[in-house]
Amino acid sequence: MATFLYKLGRFAFRRRGFVALIWVALLAVAGVGAATASQPANDSFSIPGTEAQKAFDLLEQRFPGGNADGATARVVFRAPSGEKMTDPDNKAVVTKTVADLKASSPQVASVADPYRARAVSKDGSTAYILTSYKVNSMELKDPAKDGLKEAGEKAEKSGLTVQIGGDALQEMPETGSTEIIGIAISAVVLAITFGSLVAAGLPLMTALIGVGIGISSITALATTLGLSTTTSTLAMMIGLAVGIDYALFIVSRYRAELAEGRDREEAAGRAVGTAGSAVVFAGLTVVIALVGLAVVNIPMLTKMGFAAAGTVVIAVLIAISLIPAVLGFAGKRVFGRRARRRLEERLAAGPDASAEEKPNMGTRWARFVLRRPLMVLLVAVLGLGAAAVPAVSLELGLPDDGSQPVSSQKRQAYDAISDGFGPGYNGPLMVVVDAKGSDDAKGAAEQVRKTITGLDGVAGVSPATFNKAGDTATLTVISKYKPSSIDTENLVGDIRDEASGFKADTGAEVLVTGQTGMNIDISQKLNDALVPYLVLVVGLAFLLLMVVFRSVLVPLKAALGFLLSVVAALGAVVAVFQWGWLADVFGVEETGPIMSMMPIFMIGVVFGLAMDYEVFLVTRMREAYVHGERPGQAVVTGFRHGARVVTAAAVIMISVFAGFIGSSESMIKMIGFGLATAVLFDAFVVRMAIVPAVLALLGKAAWWLPRWLDRTLPNVDVEGEGLRKQLEATPAAQQHDSDPDAELTRV
Repeated sequence: MATFLYKLGRFAFRRRGFVALIWVALLAVAGVGAATASQPANDSFSIPGTEAQKAFDLLEQRFPGGNADGATARVVFRAPSGEKMTDPDNKAVVTKTVADLKASSPQVASVADPYRARAVSKDGSTAYILTSYKVNSMELKDPAKDGLKEAGEKAEKSGLTVQIGGDALQEMPETGSTEIIGIAISAVVLAITFGSLVAAGLPLMTALIGVGIGISSITALATTLGLSTTTSTLAMMIGLAVGIDYALFIVSRYRAELAEGRDREEAAGRAVGTAGSAVVFAGLTVVIALVGLAVVNIPMLTKMGFAAAGTVVIAVLIAISLIPAVLGFAGKRVFGRRARRRLEERLAAGPDASAEEKPNMGTRWARFVLRRPLMVLLVAVLGLGAAAVPAVSLELGLPDDGSQPVSSQKRQAYDAISDGFGPGYNGPLMVVVDAKGSDDAKGAAEQVRKTITGLDGVAGVSPATFNKAGDTATLTVISKYKPSSIDTENLVGDIRDEASGFKADTGAEVLVTGQTGMNIDISQKLNDALVPYLVLVVGLAFLLLMVVFRSVLVPLKAALGFLLSVVAALGAVVAVFQWGWLADVFGVEETGPIMSMMPIFMIGVVFGLAMDYEVFLVTRMREAYVHGERPGQAVVTGFRHGARVVTAAAVIMISVFAGFIGSSESMIKMIGFGLATAVLFDAFVVRMAIVPAVLALLGKAAWWLPRWLDRTLPNVDVEGEGLRKQLEATPAAQQHDSDPDAELTRV
């Protein structure tokens, strides 16, 4: 591996114009493809294998044209003080609004008149119009949304208070500003790390090229592969982060090779052969984590994972080919003026000058840990353990409009319905009675209605509504509790527990669905997939790291450290978003269950990124150990060369994720906080403290590998030992092909 990448790096450096042209051409082709591609279809969100999805599919068959999973909107009216919604003037406004909504778009399926649908509160202060659409919220066109907004605005001019809730106005949150903030902070960190604007600009430029190719390819292939507009979200975030990191690793190693006196082409080859090997295997761990999301069997999540994995592959290919080519164009400017002058003076003084170099912060920290490994290990583990304690009370669910900011119209509509009718009206349950196998369909539906009415937590059940064939009925069940509450989840469980009895007594099958039922099933599906996903990802990555490090204990330590950091990060998420600690600091207006996708999402994303730091930092230690250094000294060498770069990479990653904390969307805020916290714990506590402490305690045992396993595992030569021997055996004159610009290959 190292030898192949060494040759690739030198080739890219020598033929830099050709290599750069290829990547620019790929960017142009992908851009043209994206610009000319037809508009991608939006995902019809489906969750195969769940009861809620089975009910939706049944409704599609038995109620043709009904579109059970269509978008809905609630236009909520509140009368001024002293008035009621049943007053003639107010009633006329609502009636006019009903007519406006019906005529607003051909995508409207039905508009329920609140005076006929009993959607006026008992005290008469509140009423709402339920509008259903023929398509889901992601497929709803702008004219339909505009018509909904205009109808509400017209009604509000009459003096009524009007708010619009539901998922019809759901939009993808804008993230452009956060990405700009992340890139800006990354640029500052890179400039400080390298002391050169040129060196700082290289990772940013190549990362943007990689993301551009990846996102453009996703857009161009969206229609062919059935990708939605949401698929590129994760790909953009991960592609940008790893693209900067991988380029940072190779540019840093290139500068280190130059500092040892090698010419530029040789330095590029060795940088790609060593750091590039680490990048390839770090990229593989990320790809494994992202592709493994398919285990959850949620189509949209699977597509997002595969798209993001493709972007990571592009980032790896750019790092090992375009980076050495661009380094060829950078010339001396890869160092700042001051650093270039110091380097020239040191090289002129001879090889012994490096011995006088002052130890950097990474060296001093590694030596401190080696002196007190047990103390550092205990403090780090106990600290993460304390942070992880809140995770014990983790409650999972999917947020609804009740978690929106208080200032938002959706939240105000949600609160108005809760105050006027009860919290359960914000997320009614839909019960489907499949009476095709029953002798008395109406009797079966009535028995189901009576039984559900008697359950604890039920505020009301509507009469059964049958299809034309008379073999399928739907009932609307109103819970006494919030849609996202544990109590509503328990109520759904109680109804499903009664379903087997209905089947035996009447021959009718009873299914619970609706948006609330779907959310509950999604949460359960994610919970069920968590352990298999964790075993798959950690298991495959463990095998991969065992090949890289030729060790059993180092990959085991890497996996256990990662799990500790993720659980600690989940604990922090629970403390802030569920318990409300520091809620004001992070702008959390409503506490509640943690998004059910959060644990599996954090495992997938953070595991891949954490292994980046592990591979880059520990590979340098392994390289020093293989080249003859003692275990303790190898740890110091790894930190001397890698700590600064890993720190910079982690700060960049944290900055990118932390930018999302400012989002008004609670889900985006939670994801940004969770990922930023997880990277903080993993990079600075696990990799910078626990890793050197454990390696110091293990000594040579850290690199132990049974002989039979050593013979079985392929030798990929990530640390470059085979490459070093080959170069030492090759005369220096043969290591350099003739180059017409030979005078430029010296620093």
